[in-house]
Amino acid sequence: MRLALLLIGCAVPALADTVVATRPLRPQQIITAEAVQLDGAVVPGAYTALDQVIGQEAQYAVYPGRPLMIGAVGEPALIDRNQLVELVYTHGGLRIITEGRALGRGAAGDRIRVMNTSSRTAVFGTISENGTILVAK
Repeated sequence: MRLALLLIGCAVPALADTVVATRPLRPQQIITAEAVQLDGAVVPGAYTALDQVIGQEAQYAVYPGRPLMIGAVGEPALIDRNQLVELVYTHGGLRIITEGRALGRGAAGDRIRVMNTSSRTAVFGTISENGTILVAK
């Protein structure tokens, strides 16, 4: 009876794994399934599941064998610095669409500065899911 309980206790899997890099990850690189794996070590503050990081973008360099800490990855950028973008200003029934140049880099939901190419005025806007910049009044 005791032997059976001991064997059952040995078969319990680890409660938490840690996601580690299998190859160097450069900043702004999209993380693929081949670039990460689970390690049995428990590292507080690190990601614990592969689906939390695959498809995300590395925020800073991570070297092979090192854990991916919370904050090491984020949503992939939709807009790069100096990219031409569509600016959309909506207020009431008024809707103005013009061209702008991104002065920063960001993902959907990020707020960045954009220069209106017509007026050369810098404005702030929020990146939408389709890559347009929504300018608030």
